Amino acid sequence: MTSMTSVQRALKSEGAQIASLHPLAKDAGLVVVREERAGDVGARESLLDAAFGAGRFAKTSEILRAGRVPARGLALVAMLNGEMVGTVRLWHIDAGGAPALLLGPLAVSGEHRALGIGGLLMREAIARARSQGHEAILLVGDEPYYRKFGFEPGLTRALDLPGPVDRARFLALELETGALKHARGMVHPTGAKAATLRAKLSQGRRAA
Repeated sequence: MTSMTSVQRALKSEGAQIASLHPLAKDAGLVVVREERAGDVGARESLLDAAFGAGRFAKTSEILRAGRVPARGLALVAMLNGEMVGTVRLWHIDAGGAPALLLGPLAVSGEHRALGIGGLLMREAIARARSQGHEAILLVGDEPYYRKFGFEPGLTRALDLPGPVDRARFLALELETGALKHARGMVHPTGAKAATLRAKLSQGRRAA
C-alpha cells in the first residue's frame, strides 16, 4: 500500500499545481498525470508513432490540429516510473458556431494498455476541461470505448468535419447541457497558431 509520504513526494517532484497521482492495480505502481513539458516532445512523438504509425498525419482530425497549439493546460501525459506511457491533447475549435474542444490523439504505450491508463487520461482531461469552463468536447474514435465517458454520435449529427469521417465515430460530450443544441455546419480550428505563438514569445524575450 502506498504511503501518504510517498504520494506527497511524487506530487512535489512533478509540480503539485499541474500533476495528479493515480494508483493502478496492485503492484503496478502510481501513474502521474501532468501537463506536457518542452522536453516531452521526443517521447510523445515516439509513443504516437508506435500507436498509430505514419498514417496518423493523414487523419481528418489532423487538419484541425496542424499548425496549432493545444489548449492551455489540456495537453497531458501519463508517467510511470519516470517513463511516458500515455498522452492526450485537447484543441480549441468552433463546432458549427459553438466554442468547443477537440480531443486527440489519445495513446498509451503497448505494454501498458491493460492498466487503465487511457481511462485515467480521459477522466483527467474531461475534469480539467470542465474546471476551465469549457462546454463541449468532440472527437473521432471508437464509440464503444468513448461511450463510457459520456460521448455519443447523436450530438454531432448537424456537424461536419473538413474531410472524410465515419459518422459513427464522430462523437461529442456536452460538459454543459445544451452546449451543442444550436451547433450547425463545419467544425473549424480556433486555437493559436504555433508560428504566431513562437513570434509572440520571441517578441517577449526581446522586450525583456
